[in-house]
Formats: sequence, C-alpha cells, structure tokens
Amino acid sequence: MTGKEERNGKSAWDTLWEYAKSILIALILALFVRAFIVQAFKIPSGSMIPTLLVGDHILVSKFAYDVKVPFFDTVIWHRADPKRKDVVVFKYPLDPSKDFIKRVIGLPGDKILIRNKKVYINDKLLVEPYVQHTDPRVFPADASPRDNLGPLRVPPHSLFVMGDNRDESYDSRFWKFVDYSALKGKAFIIYWSWNGKGSMNPNPDKFFIRWNRIGKLIR
Repeated sequence: MTGKEERNGKSAWDTLWEYAKSILIALILALFVRAFIVQAFKIPSGSMIPTLLVGDHILVSKFAYDVKVPFFDTVIWHRADPKRKDVVVFKYPLDPSKDFIKRVIGLPGDKILIRNKKVYINDKLLVEPYVQHTDPRVFPADASPRDNLGPLRVPPHSLFVMGDNRDESYDSRFWKFVDYSALKGKAFIIYWSWNGKGSMNPNPDKFFIRWNRIGKLIR
C-alpha cells in the first residue's frame, strides 16, 4: 500500500470514528434528557378532555418534583412537592407498568368530599373551570363513587387525583390514592396534536393536525 493510500485509509477511518462518536454522544444526551429532564407521552384516552385530547403529544418535566436514578426510581434530589391542580403523569397504582395522567385534587392531609359531582376540599368548594361533565345523571354513593364520595382523608406522601372529563375518568374516586413515589413528572406543554378522525377540511377543529394546540401550555 502506498503512503497516499495509507493516508486515505486513515482519513476514512477517522471520518467513520467521528461519526460513531457523534452518534454515541447524541444517544447519551438523549438518554440523559429522557431520564432527568423531559419525557414525551401520547394521550390515548379522553379522561382529561377538554384540557387534553386524544392524540395530543405532551412533554413531561421529570425534575418538577423529584430527580431519580433511572431504572431504580431512587430519589437523589427532592425539588418540590406537587401542587393542587397540577397535571401529573404517574404509574397506575394497580398496575405500575401503565402510565396515567390526571389532575392533582387532594394533597396530603386534605379532607375530600364529593357531593352531587361537586368537590369539597377541607369543607370548601373547589372551583374547577377546567372540568367537563357529559352525563346529567347523579349516582348515589352506594351505586358508584363517581358523583358522591367521602369524606376521606388523603394519607401522608399521597395524592388524590381526578380526570377533567369528570364523568368519563377512572381515577382516585375508584382506586383511591397515588403515592409520591409513583410520580413520573408534571405535564407542561403540547408539542404535537394529531386528530385520528380528522380530514383535509381546512377548519382547524376538523383537520388531521390540530395546529391550534401545538405549543399550548398545560394548565
């Protein structure tokens, strides 16, 4: 092999190595971001309508509350406690392999009372402009906890959560509380929204892509 060929071979190898290093660094950064900063989720159900629609793709802050060791869920830094009305993603208590998204209603120590679909926290009516009701029926407590429940007390280190689509949400009314350790983060923005039942209709409410929802902050 000539000196020129050796130089060309070395140059090709160096180029390949540079590409490999770039890909490796990108993968490490992506894993770091997903583990400690943000994680993307897709909304599969209508339990959070009208705040979140089926087909919304959201970003969740992983460091809003606790910074955890990836894969072990060991807390290495407690940053803040959840606040009432935060929209949070968490591991479903009855099946931790599933992720749920709901709104924080009750905090540790709160007394929760639901009467005729209205929520009372520590004997005060909770104002909830984000709530949607689709069923005019009101079930008694002995038939279903959906519309009448309690009073009950939220345990330490736990949350009482509910969906905004109140009559169509499977939440703490049925399976009670979410432990802080199950939290995955706080939802904060919609970065993409796809209407699976949409069309080429230019009306933004009927088009495939919901342009008017992209970039919307979650409150």
